[in-house]
Amino acid sequence: GRSMTGDSVEYRPSSEVASRFPEIGEAGFKARVWLIEPDGRASGGARAVFRLYATAGEKRWLGWLYENLPAFADVAEWAYGIVARHRDAAAVATRWLWGAVDRRPRYRRMRAIFIRGLGAVYLAAFWSLAVQVDGLIGSRGILPAGEFLSQLGPLLGGGRYWELPTLLWLDSSDRALHFLCWGGVVVGGLLVAGVLPRACLALLWLFYLSLAVVGQDFLGYQWDALLLEAGLLGVLFAPRGPWLGRARREPSPGALWLIRWLVFRLMFLSGVVKLTGGDPTWWAWEAMKYHYETQPLPTWTSWYMHQLPPWFHAASVGYVFWAELITPFFVFGPRRLRMAGFWSLVLLQVLIAATGNYGFFNALAVVLCLSLVEDRDWASVLGDPDRDEPAPPRPGWWRRVSLGVAGAIIVLVTTMEGLDRSGGTVVFPAPLEAVRSRLAPLRSMNAYGLFAVMTTERPEIIVEGSEDGETWSPYEFRWKPGDVNRRPRFTTPHLPRLDWQMWFAALAPDCGSQPWFLAFERRLLEGSPEVLGLLRSNPFPARPPRFLRARLYLYRFTSPGEKAWWRREAAGLYCPRIAL
Repeated sequence: GRSMTGDSVEYRPSSEVASRFPEIGEAGFKARVWLIEPDGRASGGARAVFRLYATAGEKRWLGWLYENLPAFADVAEWAYGIVARHRDAAAVATRWLWGAVDRRPRYRRMRAIFIRGLGAVYLAAFWSLAVQVDGLIGSRGILPAGEFLSQLGPLLGGGRYWELPTLLWLDSSDRALHFLCWGGVVVGGLLVAGVLPRACLALLWLFYLSLAVVGQDFLGYQWDALLLEAGLLGVLFAPRGPWLGRARREPSPGALWLIRWLVFRLMFLSGVVKLTGGDPTWWAWEAMKYHYETQPLPTWTSWYMHQLPPWFHAASVGYVFWAELITPFFVFGPRRLRMAGFWSLVLLQVLIAATGNYGFFNALAVVLCLSLVEDRDWASVLGDPDRDEPAPPRPGWWRRVSLGVAGAIIVLVTTMEGLDRSGGTVVFPAPLEAVRSRLAPLRSMNAYGLFAVMTTERPEIIVEGSEDGETWSPYEFRWKPGDVNRRPRFTTPHLPRLDWQMWFAALAPDCGSQPWFLAFERRLLEGSPEVLGLLRSNPFPARPPRFLRARLYLYRFTSPGEKAWWRREAAGLYCPRIAL
């Protein structure tokens, strides 16, 4: 209490003041805590606690509930009575769950680290996209953004600007794509430096949304949606003013809660879908036996992890379930539980990043987990922050109301999305569905669920070209498996989107179900320099081949003692011979 109220409330043990208040008596003071106000009003038990909150200007809603909600006061007094009768046990539990309680939670330092970290993730995401955007969605790329907009614009009519919210309606040239990508790099750098945090976050969100809308297959990954959602919440969380380091107001508790709500949904839904998706490998605790070999872009460490014994892979599944199904509930718990959840979730992300290539996803997940940390938890690294400061002024009523409305909409829509993603069959009222549908184009209120189904085989597409239809030469990709003797490499934080998309394409029955793949082959036949720049090698440097085909192979990691990293066997034709 003292950390909240400062000098506005005087704290005294009952032995010193009991004689001044005979109407309460020594027995009354021993049974409960009392708050004596200047006008002589005395409140005891739970009522005193809620009045103390009101005096401190915090959690006034608890006092309102106590006074107005039927049965709330009775339940609060009952709970208080249990604690009062077991003070020693409650004190031990408090120390275990919260640590020192003589200090109010502070989050200004955490907010600064969080926002700079989010800026670094944005910078990496924009940089990674900038070096491949021409080959992916440029005018000579696989899925040109300009063609995409020109085809859909007439169909959408006047609603185009909301259905496809992108700045590229103004100009969809390659120059505009470069401006958004490299502009995002620059603004991300400014955010890392702490310059104009709220304005930078708003620009970064708008730039990334503009690219994601026209990115089609190449910008539809869950971490693209996660970055947009995190960026939008970052706008609500960031302080006003030109300099992040000079912000003195504590962050909004509502905005902080929304970020923790995102952490909870990201992790918990990823665990739920593993059980509701019907995949037998998760239920049999065997999924990790396949994961390292069949994930989209393995690393050389994946080969070593794959060789470990079955008991280790079963234990790894157990840790995944712990981190995704149990620790998400720690997000809303007391400080010590939150820190246990923080370290469990961060360790999971570190292990994933150490054995696979997921671009900026793991770094973004770690940044989001920083919302679980209080300022004092940084003391051993950054020194002890200021303590026992008076409470900063509360934001104005308009900001509190607007944030409350925005938060209610976000919770409503994301809960609907989460129930749908977890396999629920809830039928929502039409007005709620209308709200969700209306906000869907913003791509910033999402459901998540990574690796709901574990693939047990690794099909790989090998694209080959030929001049005569008899002799075929393969195109080598930069990152995905091809040459069985080439060591898998790390790409993090770069996300090679063509290589990733090839993994998804290999899981499809044939190329006919993947229009983007046919567009990719067309660009190879045309000899597009932008698309060829996405590849490791071009077997036809003089002129494009006359024919292309795509063959399917099953890849498996080799065993210790073999010279190659992979062994493969032919699995048929993925795409028949084509020509321009």
